[in-house]
Amino acid sequence: MPLSEQEQRLLEEMERNLYRNDADFVHAVGGVRGRRPNYRSIVLGILLAVAGIAALIAGVALQNLVVGIVGFALMFGGVLIAITPSKRGPMSAAPGEPTTAKRTARSGGGFMDRMNDRWDRRQEGRE
Repeated sequence: MPLSEQEQRLLEEMERNLYRNDADFVHAVGGVRGRRPNYRSIVLGILLAVAGIAALIAGVALQNLVVGIVGFALMFGGVLIAITPSKRGPMSAAPGEPTTAKRTARSGGGFMDRMNDRWDRRQEGRE
């Protein structure tokens, strides 16, 4: 059973509002993404974890509790260092490339805003 004109308009309005609200949500939550991984801390963490595993195995082989505990602590600390996100800001642009704020200001909005505008223009053309 097809929808009436009023129901279709209401549905289209609800869709537009949903896309606008989703774009706002994506924009609000999207600040977490875009961080560049700190490769130095990842490598250091992996090296510490490997050294910790070796010390843990050595502690078990030598039946020395202190060496085993130190190995476990090294291993645990290395994993924490490797998986902890960097405290640097969002990714910086390459030299000569505009930053995200400049791109957004120049293009008149973010990606989702442009997509919403395109969607709205398509929907207005069908009516």
